[in-house]
Amino acid sequence: MFTGLVEEVGQLKGIAKQGEAMQLRIGASRVLDGVMIGDSISVNGVCLTVTSFDRSSFAADVMPETYRKSSLHRLRPGEGVNLERAMQAGARFGGHMVQGHIDGTGQIVSRETDANAVVFEIRIHDDGMLRYVIPKGSIAIDGISLTVVDTTSHTFTVSIIPHTLGETALQHKHAGDTVNIECDVIGKYVDHLLHFRQPESAKPASKLSTAFLLENGFL
Repeated sequence: MFTGLVEEVGQLKGIAKQGEAMQLRIGASRVLDGVMIGDSISVNGVCLTVTSFDRSSFAADVMPETYRKSSLHRLRPGEGVNLERAMQAGARFGGHMVQGHIDGTGQIVSRETDANAVVFEIRIHDDGMLRYVIPKGSIAIDGISLTVVDTTSHTFTVSIIPHTLGETALQHKHAGDTVNIECDVIGKYVDHLLHFRQPESAKPASKLSTAFLLENGFL
């Protein structure tokens, strides 16, 4: 579990691909403090597992599902990535609940200055995700906890303060770039529970029968 508060911008040192499987080597400093094999680190909003590390970098595997679902396969050596360690129990919760499980990707449509803020308009590649995006609701863009400003039938906007922009890799993103999107987990669970229909084959067989009704005086 993460908070969506980026700790540092790391640098992709190397990438090894074999079909839709990848291994990333990422240069970092702060997130390596106390790191252990098996720890979770969010990379541009994607929860990855540390498989090896040294004093200045760590490696993580990317499986085909993550390859297809996220923008990680678009990364190039030297590119900056947002990094966050898994949250600690008892620490301040400054962002929102972020799982690091990407729902899909979107494309930046525009980037405009609004006084001291920068407003990004983003088009989601899967329109079905828009039901989880509501004005003033939470959303994670490349692992950054943000608040939705407004929505249209195909896009949504977020407004970003100078500090957040300057401390994340989003400062280098422009119209046409692809970003990872994770919608609010609470909304997804509520939607699933409201619309869940158990398959008929999974329902327990009814114990009602004509014999049972006769035996108990109903017939």
